[in-house]
Amino acid sequence: MEAVIGIFSVKTTFFTLWDYPMSYLEFVGTILNLWSVWLASRNSVLTWPVGNVAVVLFGALFFQIQLYSDFVEQGYFLVTGFYGWWLWRASRKSGGVRRDAVGLTIIRNSTRANLLCAGIVVLGTIVMGYGIAHIHEYLPSIFSEPASYPYLDAFTTVMSFAANFLLAQRRFECWFLWIFVDIIGIGLYFAKAVIFVSLLYCIFLVLATKGLVGWRRLLQRSATQA
Repeated sequence: MEAVIGIFSVKTTFFTLWDYPMSYLEFVGTILNLWSVWLASRNSVLTWPVGNVAVVLFGALFFQIQLYSDFVEQGYFLVTGFYGWWLWRASRKSGGVRRDAVGLTIIRNSTRANLLCAGIVVLGTIVMGYGIAHIHEYLPSIFSEPASYPYLDAFTTVMSFAANFLLAQRRFECWFLWIFVDIIGIGLYFAKAVIFVSLLYCIFLVLATKGLVGWRRLLQRSATQA
């Protein structure tokens, strides 16, 4: 039992790569996250169940390295993961005809929706950043150490909230938010010395760009067919 629990500790090393101790949490969570984002870029419904497992592992990781906004974010991802999974599966039936996992309808946001999204991100960052910056004072028995980079972490977290919701709705604009999140995440995780996760975000950035290009192509194809 202790061996199983130890796997979920960031201090339990799976292997060492160039003097960097790789934990089971960081390695398996990274691989599953990569797979999930690749599936999303392919517009595949399987992105959601794979992503749900990944967020559980990353939730444990972020809690242990005091990135509390990211920890809260994983809980949100888990909820929206099941929501997105249900929504995409339901969307595979249209007019009684079942569609493939790839090829679901993609839509664009209105200008009003984009402005609303931007406002929510700004307000959410201020509120969450303040709360996370003081959470060790409010709940010292759970959060024993102050949060690292609370406002920057909150910014990427709130943007990720918005991006994941837009992804579940198959809104094209989700990829712009993911690209911004990935750029900031590369530096943030490097500063926290979780190098493999920082490298993961480099790959996320490539995949998000691929998703943006791929979904744009699908939009153009749908417009042509219409």
